[in-house]
Amino acid sequence: MFPLWTLILCSAFIVRTPVEGEVLVIGPKFPIIAAPGDDVILPCHLEPTFDVRGLTVEWSQPDLKPDPSDRLSRVEYVHLYRDKKEVPDMKLASYFRRTELFMDDLKHGNISLKILNVLEEDSGRYRCFIPKLRSSMKAAIVQLVVDPNVTKTLTTEMPLHPRNLQTPGPQDVTPQKGDTAL
Repeated sequence: MFPLWTLILCSAFIVRTPVEGEVLVIGPKFPIIAAPGDDVILPCHLEPTFDVRGLTVEWSQPDLKPDPSDRLSRVEYVHLYRDKKEVPDMKLASYFRRTELFMDDLKHGNISLKILNVLEEDSGRYRCFIPKLRSSMKAAIVQLVVDPNVTKTLTTEMPLHPRNLQTPGPQDVTPQKGDTAL
């Protein structure tokens, strides 16, 4: 007879193993690093590609504690997309008019969140979540680090597609004004 801990360990692997053909929410493996004032994209997408335009997409900060002085302390979303539109009434005040999804790319499963003019207090963990997705992996966590010691980058205006969700290496960086070519 197997010891109880062996049974628990085996069943944990069974529960966490995705089913073949299942749609999964995928986030980046590494933190997103930005300077204060940058516009950043928190990458998150579905694999395989899946149209989410008719579903709810929630972006939140799971480590953020509700403000007891806020009469709407139930408001916990960084960004909420429901009924095919943004729901600004449910958004944390500090993110008002600073977040957006790539609306045209929702049909391709891109649920990446763009945050405009990031602040140091925006650092932390973000959760992208699709509550009604029939999947064992409905959410992904994205870590954002806003560091004043990082050089400000150019704004990324091009939406990310699932095949482009990798952090660029040093060879992929475009020389900035004042840099000399070798």
